[in-house]
Amino acid sequence: MEALLRWAAELGVSDSPPPPFHSSASAAASSSSPSSCIGRSLVVADFPDAGGRGLAAARDLRRGELVLRVPRAALFTSDRVMADDPRVAACVSAHRHHLSSVHILIGCLLAEVGKGRNSVWHTYLSQLPSYYTILSTFNDFEIEALQVDDAIWVAQKAISAIKSDWEDATPLMKELDFKPKLLMFKSWIWAFATVSSRTLHIAWDEAGCLCPVGDLFNYAAPDDTSFEEDDIAGAERLTDGGYEDSNAYCLYARKNYKKGEQVLLGYGTYTNLELLEYYGFLLSENPNEKTFMQLDVDICSIGTWPKDSLYIHPNGQPSFALLCALRLWATPANRRKAVSHQIYSGSMLSTENEMEIMKWLISKCEETLQQLPTTAEIDESLLVFLHKIQNSTNCRTDLKQSGFEQEFAVFLRFHRLDLDCSDNSQLPIQILRSLERWELAVQWRCKYKKTLRKCISNCESLVHELSLQLNKQ
Repeated sequence: MEALLRWAAELGVSDSPPPPFHSSASAAASSSSPSSCIGRSLVVADFPDAGGRGLAAARDLRRGELVLRVPRAALFTSDRVMADDPRVAACVSAHRHHLSSVHILIGCLLAEVGKGRNSVWHTYLSQLPSYYTILSTFNDFEIEALQVDDAIWVAQKAISAIKSDWEDATPLMKELDFKPKLLMFKSWIWAFATVSSRTLHIAWDEAGCLCPVGDLFNYAAPDDTSFEEDDIAGAERLTDGGYEDSNAYCLYARKNYKKGEQVLLGYGTYTNLELLEYYGFLLSENPNEKTFMQLDVDICSIGTWPKDSLYIHPNGQPSFALLCALRLWATPANRRKAVSHQIYSGSMLSTENEMEIMKWLISKCEETLQQLPTTAEIDESLLVFLHKIQNSTNCRTDLKQSGFEQEFAVFLRFHRLDLDCSDNSQLPIQILRSLERWELAVQWRCKYKKTLRKCISNCESLVHELSLQLNKQ
């Protein structure tokens, strides 16, 4: 990490604003070799319960304040790689007609990895993660652990698409004389995951760019927190970050931070499944989470609402569109046109109509939960076991006390591993990584089930209230 921060400083990466002018003193200071590109606004720190390695505030930071500036020369882009390596540029040009910008960036990334220490990016590339936990890295066992059909389909579709991309790009990689290891699908997935989870948006390349040091920021979900009056000017330009006219990627504090707090970067609104698909993690509290159920075709098509707007919020409340669609669906067909304006305004049609759709939601959530092979309580116990077994010093004892011997045996059989779990046995690294992905799958499905249960509870409460109102009438 020290080598990375020193290398980045030499390329002009800095966590302090550039000086307004270059005096002789500042010129002398800039000519000396800096030991780190950060330390004035940011420091590298470990946050074991919030993303692992990240960036902390080196001092109190104000919302909207520039905290990191990464010049274009320090950004890893396909055009930069091709400008430095004419052979890569020539090969890409010959294959460009059937390759996307993402294919090209992945190819450039693997080309630089293949150069080893001869790459000008070696210091940066050597500190990239050796593995990722995005959905496309999941094996069949881990995908099935998601349990929910929609989530399984998303994972399978992601893997299928990446395999197709790899096959399309293989002629280019062969022409570049990639080593056999770099031609493997495993290497392509690693490079794809690097691009998927770490790139930032740039206007001139749809694939984006890799941003050394900037990719150390961990993610924060966007929220609706309002700006204070004295922050309005900063709010007008604050978007967490972007490539600016100063020919640098500039990143800003998204809120006020106290010294030592983790500084986070918001890069879009994502559900937990989307975070898992693109970035390899999920949030325990995600304000942008959406829980979907299989709905009848007549409900999905009854109004003008897109299908992805028909979901349940994390607090168990149906979305506005889902509530409106159900109100319209529960209305006799010959009356729908007459009451549609009332429904589109979000108003309840009648006590009877509302009770009917609440009872339908209760039944649908219960039916969905009953079709899943485990309950949320079992999932929570399994999560405790999976977390414990990854840090186990006595595998056999922990396994027998867990009650999940059968599940673990299936897991080991899938990996074709005969593990006796003797007192001092260490789990192989590939098994530990698979356990991490299994744990993520269980976390996702557990949150899914808890949301449906919250929906049931909310609907039951409302049905009770509406019943009391009817009785009073």
